[in-house]
Amino acid sequence: MPKQNIIWKKGRGKLGLLSPILGSWKAETESPMGKLICTRVLEPILSGNYIQLTVNWDFSEKKYQEHAIIGMEEGKISFWSFTSDGKKSKGSISDGTDIHPEAICFEAQMPAGLARMIYWPNPEGGFNWAVESKNTKGWNRFTQHHYKTI
Repeated sequence: MPKQNIIWKKGRGKLGLLSPILGSWKAETESPMGKLICTRVLEPILSGNYIQLTVNWDFSEKKYQEHAIIGMEEGKISFWSFTSDGKKSKGSISDGTDIHPEAICFEAQMPAGLARMIYWPNPEGGFNWAVESKNTKGWNRFTQHHYKTI
């Protein structure tokens, strides 16, 4: 992988790693379900001890929401996610440097197997976000968005 310039400035504290993705973001793309507008809001809560993630997926005909809390558990950045379809997941920070040297990556054991969610800087501004599942050949990407600040 070619050397890439450092784009993201990390913040202070245990959750400072997440500073580059804090804020309000929007992606617009086509999907198998039609046009998708997805917003992500990441904001510190509870005196900065946690980050709250609020995601709204708008597929025109269908809407889907996620609320997650990101914080420390046993010395590791972890998340607890709850979705409007009644599902929940729990995971923790992991290595995503195979995608980008500055990637912020979380892994979770899901009913269908290991999955990961990755954030990394986009050269045009904002960040890329993807979800991948682990299979015998490696990681299989099934969703990728480019988020821009709102």
